[in-house]
Amino acid sequence: MELGFGGEVADFYDRYRRGYPTEVIDGVVEAFALTGDDVVVDLGCGTGQLSVPLAARVKAVVGVDPEPDMLAHAAAHGAKNTTWVVGTDTDLPALRAATGPVAAVTVGQALHWMDHELLFGEIEPTVRAGGGIAIVTNGTPLWLQDSDWSRRLREVLEQWFTTKLSATCGTDDASQERYLAAMTAAGLTVDKSVVTYAGELTLPEIVGGIYSALPVHRLPSRENREFLECRIDKAFQGQAMFAEEVRVTTLIGRVTGT
Repeated sequence: MELGFGGEVADFYDRYRRGYPTEVIDGVVEAFALTGDDVVVDLGCGTGQLSVPLAARVKAVVGVDPEPDMLAHAAAHGAKNTTWVVGTDTDLPALRAATGPVAAVTVGQALHWMDHELLFGEIEPTVRAGGGIAIVTNGTPLWLQDSDWSRRLREVLEQWFTTKLSATCGTDDASQERYLAAMTAAGLTVDKSVVTYAGELTLPEIVGGIYSALPVHRLPSRENREFLECRIDKAFQGQAMFAEEVRVTTLIGRVTGT
């Protein structure tokens, strides 16, 4: 993972990024038979959207992220059985030297920043019997959804940033199939589940979601944000609420033979 998502970006991330439905948390718990005796490592944990609800179901969660500002927000959510570590997915071997075998490794909406093939190869020596890795992707990016408002948003953003916006952040079917194939190649037994729900957004939530996805050097200055937000509002033609269908996909990779 790369640096550059601290400061105000971490603030936007904490405030505007979606959490995960209870069914998704239940699915991860059931997949690895997690109990109050287990430890989970959450890589690329951000501000704790996955770490914090998991912490309520296990003995402890170790949240790992390269941005101290993200971890500061995560810690502020008050889950006492969590440890927040500045690091990346490549630190997993060093981390397991300290923790010993853990029950599971989770990655919530962050795998596109990682070398997934290398990561999957590190799972077997990291987890206990019955353990594995859960890859959770949390909905299509706001500017790539199949709706009129999303297409209008994408047009404004592409004009503003003078670039095509095509990165799916690993949420598309092709990326999911690539991850699944790589997990299988690493010797993991893979199951896939999908939870879909209807959401509704306000204009400030859309804007905050955009800012949460930008590295600090791409974040518009405070002076320019007003101009960008006016352009977005104008493109929406006075629309106040925006419907979306959120598709949360979980890939469960279990260590074969455990």
